[in-house]
This record gives sequence, structure tokens and C-alpha cells, in this order.
Amino acid sequence: MGSVLNIIKIGGNVIDNAEQLEQFLEMFAALQGKKILVHGGGKIATRVASDLGIEAKMVDGRRVTDEAMLDVVTMVYAGLTNKKIVSLLQKFDCDALGLSGADGNAIKAVKRPVKEVDYGLVGDILVDSVNALSIKKFLEAGFTPVFSAITHNGLGQLLNTNADTIASALAVSLSKIYETRLIYCFEKNGVLRDVEDPTSVIRIIKAGEFQELKSSRTIYEGMIPKLENAFHAIGKGVKNVYIGNALNLHLYQQGEFGTCLVSK
Repeated sequence: MGSVLNIIKIGGNVIDNAEQLEQFLEMFAALQGKKILVHGGGKIATRVASDLGIEAKMVDGRRVTDEAMLDVVTMVYAGLTNKKIVSLLQKFDCDALGLSGADGNAIKAVKRPVKEVDYGLVGDILVDSVNALSIKKFLEAGFTPVFSAITHNGLGQLLNTNADTIASALAVSLSKIYETRLIYCFEKNGVLRDVEDPTSVIRIIKAGEFQELKSSRTIYEGMIPKLENAFHAIGKGVKNVYIGNALNLHLYQQGEFGTCLVSK
């Protein structure tokens, strides 16, 4: 197994807050060793779409992406947000490289099949979607890849793809080459026992405890897909997954960051 690789996904309100985003990126830049950043940018895309007279449609918290919305999310995720992040990382002496899944043929996806809902031009990631050798070239050349939530299907079609899922897929694929850790950063301090109490962080969750926490409704709604992605990644070779507050990232290498998810 090669060196350690940290894959960090940034989301939530931090992306929308210029001051907090810069604070987070300074901490990310200071992390030692190989690293990848994955980001979304949903609220900005919704705002830009509204300014352009394009209605944002959501079903169960997931964005429906028609051709007009795909243009918007590509411009915002792979353009505006990605380049802002990359330029700030350069400010902090982190040699970042802004990418979509199409760049270097890094991440392919397939259009989500239509079932009860037609999500439009949304990409689902398959087992062999990630081109780990292509991404390894960037890492070994000393670059820090920064992936936006845009993939491609290999036939010239871009696809809007969930950033949590991209982070998980990258971690699983690259765990064959590096000792990989996956870190989800957002505005909460971790997985909380009491959603109203920011200090009630559950420090460690084992795979077997996840079901109990769901059944007792200690965790529910938006946190469940995050944890499902996380435990899927651990089951496929990722060393550990962490979930915590983006503004506490400086605590990660001290072993005091958020909730740590482990296999057993």
C-alpha cells in the first residue's frame, strides 16, 4: 500500500460563505501529504438559475437537471465555484488543479435510469467509473485535484452528479493505490445524538451501530445518505471516514475531528 491520501468533501453553507470558505481552504492547504478536494455548490446554482429565469426543481432534496439547469450547474460548479476555490488554494501555496470528471477522463457516469422520477441529466457512478491511474498522475506530479460535481458519460454528455457520491467513489477506487481516508466537511460538528445540541457529537460509529441509530431515529433525513455512502466506502477498502465541521479541520491531524466511522 502506498502513502496516505486524504479525500475531503466540502459542502453545506460553508461554500456560500466567502469568509468561512477561505478559512476552511487555509486549513485544507495546511494538511500534510496527498489530498483531493471535492465540492458541490447547490445554493449558488439555484440563485444563478433564478437570475436567468430558470426554475430549480427538487424532488426529495435531489435536483432535477434538464438541459438548461445542466448549463447552469456546469457554469457554477465546474466554473465559478471551482476556480474560486483553486485560486484561494494557490494563495495558500497549495498547487491545486480544478477538474470535472471529464478532465483526464477521471470520472465517468451513466445517466440515472427513469423510475418514479425522471431526474434528467443526472449521473450515477458505477464500480469502474473512476480512472484511478489518471488521478494518480496528478497526485504524483505534486498537484492537489479539486473536483466539481460534474462527470461525463464518455460520449460527450456532461452529467450533474452528487458530490458526496463522487467523494466516496474516488476514495474506494484510490484505496487500491493509497491508504485512503474520506472526510465529509459541513456546518455541523459531527453526527449528533441530539440535533439541537452541537456538543452531542458521537465520536465513533461502528458499522453494526449504524442500523440501531437509524432505528432509534437518533440519525435521520439528510445524514442517512451521508452515512450510507461512508459505510459503503469502508466496506470497499477505505481506511476510515470522518464527518465534521469544516471550520474544525485543523483538529483532523490531531485525531480530534468530528465523528469517525469504522468497520468494527
